[in-house]
Amino acid sequence: MELMERGVSGNLFMWTCCEIAVYFRKTPCAACCKSHFITMGLMLRVVFLSLLAKTSESSCPVGCVCPSYIVSCGGLGLDKLPFPVPTTTWTLDVSHNRLTWLGVGSFYGLPGLARLLLAHNLISQLSPGAFQNASTLRHLDLSSNRLQVVGRHHFLELTGLEELLLFNNRISRVESTALMGLGQLRRLYLSFNHISDFPFFSIRKHTHPHLLTVDLSSNHMARLPVEDIALWPASHQRGLFLFNNSLLCDCAVYAMFRHWEQKGYESVTDFKDEYRCLLYGDPRASVRFFRHARFFENCTVGRTLSLAVAMANLVVYEGELVRLECTGGSSASAENVSFTWAPPHSEGIAQLLQNGTLRLNQDGSLEIPFARPDDSGVYQCTALDRAQMLNESREVNVTVVSRTVIEEPFNTGYTTLLGCVVTLVLILMYLYLTPCRCSCCRPPPSSPAASVLREDHCTLASIFGAPPSLTGCAGGSGGSGSGGSGGSEEMARKLLPPPPGGVAVDRRVVFLEPLMEEQNGHLKATFAQEQLAQFQWETERLTPATATATKRNAAV
Repeated sequence: MELMERGVSGNLFMWTCCEIAVYFRKTPCAACCKSHFITMGLMLRVVFLSLLAKTSESSCPVGCVCPSYIVSCGGLGLDKLPFPVPTTTWTLDVSHNRLTWLGVGSFYGLPGLARLLLAHNLISQLSPGAFQNASTLRHLDLSSNRLQVVGRHHFLELTGLEELLLFNNRISRVESTALMGLGQLRRLYLSFNHISDFPFFSIRKHTHPHLLTVDLSSNHMARLPVEDIALWPASHQRGLFLFNNSLLCDCAVYAMFRHWEQKGYESVTDFKDEYRCLLYGDPRASVRFFRHARFFENCTVGRTLSLAVAMANLVVYEGELVRLECTGGSSASAENVSFTWAPPHSEGIAQLLQNGTLRLNQDGSLEIPFARPDDSGVYQCTALDRAQMLNESREVNVTVVSRTVIEEPFNTGYTTLLGCVVTLVLILMYLYLTPCRCSCCRPPPSSPAASVLREDHCTLASIFGAPPSLTGCAGGSGGSGSGGSGGSEEMARKLLPPPPGGVAVDRRVVFLEPLMEEQNGHLKATFAQEQLAQFQWETERLTPATATATKRNAAV
């Protein structure tokens, strides 16, 4: 650096001299001064870059390594946190040092800090505000330290924490509210400590919905609150590790572990030989739960309660009375079974029973006298016997809707099936109930001529004026017929002129209507045989001339 500064000073001096010499025209040309000026610019650029590098190095703590967004200061023997730390740090590693405590606001000014590694230190105390302004922290490793108590204010600000490693410490007590506020917590490791009591009741589905692992193995727990653990959801129980503890041999604990084994929980199946208990509390009489089943022959593990379906969905209307069954008509008597309900409300079950929101019956069923939308949620019931043997639990998802909401949605499957049935019925009706349209079974069409032939012979005789004595018809066949006959005769007499010679002869006018018969697709006029006979009979009574003319006209 000194040589560089000397070089810069020399170039500046030479450039100044050259400028003066050129000014007084004492040099033959200014090329020499121009070359020295370019050299001086390059030297200034090198000095500027070196200053930038020095500034960048000063933002990373001394002795640490700072690749991109990581600051690694592990194994440096530090007794306090490094300073200064870049504000863009994502991961800060201060493990394997000699830190003894964390003060208030120790990580202030790190808005993007997501991983903090403090393992293998001598930390025995955490100040209540040690993690202020560190809400972005996702992973916190405090393993292998000297912590003794997990207090209620230690992790209160870490609302986004997902993994908390506290194993291999000297923790003997975890306060009941120590995990409150950690709603995003997924994995909690507390193994290899001196914990004798853990607040299982502080963990519920609505307080820690994402919890997957709780490792409490290798501690000093002698008894387990089976009732509180039974209220955990199945996803939480699956990741609960309790092996290598000083558990007393108890039927309830044995039943719980057996139940987890039957369900295939990895926390039990992968560590079967590590689940031990002490007979009569004697440390020298340690037996394995899954290898020495003869010691638990007197336990009523085989008897289970016949609960209703493990998970049920119930949709009710607002204002209705809702009854939630826990056993579903089990044969187990109520004297040997106790029931525990966990409602989805923020209030406790005791307060809800006291203010009348819920009602608990002696048979273990839970009633909602007047359902409201706030009562919607998952209700969990657990049945336990007098010996505190764990059995099954049931969850009922209750949804309260208003009267305007349709309970059952439109089902297209039923409508499709109904449409098919209706179509089939219509097809059958069309095939078997419609009139026959075949030519073989269709009657011949009726014609006007055929209808005339069906008329009474006496009526025709009366029209043509034939006497009843000749036709053989009685005169009293009908008043209308006689009247019609007289009218026809009078009209015939008026129309026909009298015959020559003054002979009184009855004259008749006969109108013959031919029958229309279809032949080869064309209509053809024909006369029926009976009509021709009638015509012949009528013409015989006429005069020869009139008869001949009439026959001629008929022939035409």
